Amino acid sequence: MKIDLEKLREYINRLSEKKILVIGDMALDEMVYGDTERISREAPVLILQHTHTNYILGGASNAAHNASSINGGKVTAVGVIGNDYQGEELKEAFRKANINCDNLIVDDKRKTVTKTRISGSCSQSVTQQIVRIDRQTNAPISTETENKIIEKISELLPEHDAVILSDYHIGTLTDKIIKTVTDLAAKYNKIVVVDAQKNLNRYKGVTSMTPNLPDTQKFVGFSLKDKADYILAGNTIIKETSAESVLITCGSEGMAIITKDGKYIHIPVFNKSKVFDVTGAGDTVTAIYTLALSVGAEPVYAATIGNIAAGIVIKQFGCATTTIKEILNAVPNKIEVED
Repeated sequence: MKIDLEKLREYINRLSEKKILVIGDMALDEMVYGDTERISREAPVLILQHTHTNYILGGASNAAHNASSINGGKVTAVGVIGNDYQGEELKEAFRKANINCDNLIVDDKRKTVTKTRISGSCSQSVTQQIVRIDRQTNAPISTETENKIIEKISELLPEHDAVILSDYHIGTLTDKIIKTVTDLAAKYNKIVVVDAQKNLNRYKGVTSMTPNLPDTQKFVGFSLKDKADYILAGNTIIKETSAESVLITCGSEGMAIITKDGKYIHIPVFNKSKVFDVTGAGDTVTAIYTLALSVGAEPVYAATIGNIAAGIVIKQFGCATTTIKEILNAVPNKIEVED
């Protein structure tokens, strides 16, 4: 099957039209950098001379950031942060990314989800990550916090064109919150796309899901080796969730779309060269795929646009974003997908 490039570019140019509501496990990526100085006398560890620290939006926050970089800030984030320094840094990062963070719920009993990556370099050498420190509260959110989030969703969802549920399984997306989203989305005819790593059958009546290959295989209980396997896996997920379509991301092997009406399409990676860092690429796919669906793109076109966008961000270090101009410039002269 050949992709109509004129039609594809039309969808890409329209990505900035729609408003996106992102609900899920908001996180801050703290990137600490230093130069290797010497081995410590206290323990056999490196001493780094600190050079700088960057704060980057991670987790569900990264999905929001990817959407905002495309639609010019028409993105609202709903989630939970702690009453701590990291929470303030996360809100500041949201503001710099032009994302509405006024609807984040502060819970004094929870930590702001923070992943601290400490990286060092010697002179004339590549910077390498040495250790990662995760700071988070794994227990489900309290009933009080859950009710506050539901109140926010009830107010905000009718005003947005699509919803991303970004589940990193840190406790934000409870069954009650999920049902609130799907019920309201059905009432107001809104698109809901789910990015979750496990327990996919918790999400009933959504528009689409974007699991990666390993998580898909864990959920369905078998390896995906050929077209028949992908179709069976996609149909299994659709049966469990009543989703309209499933987008399975397969890393260097591209991605596969399986729809409720029985269609299967495999989309190859368009540019395998210069892969630097795949961190956050799944969030990029989900965000761009959701925006494309919201402007009326068929799943195969939406997935193709997400594929092109992911190919851009993996050439950058850490959780990165892209723009409509970059996506348009990266469209190949010819696109053929396998059906």
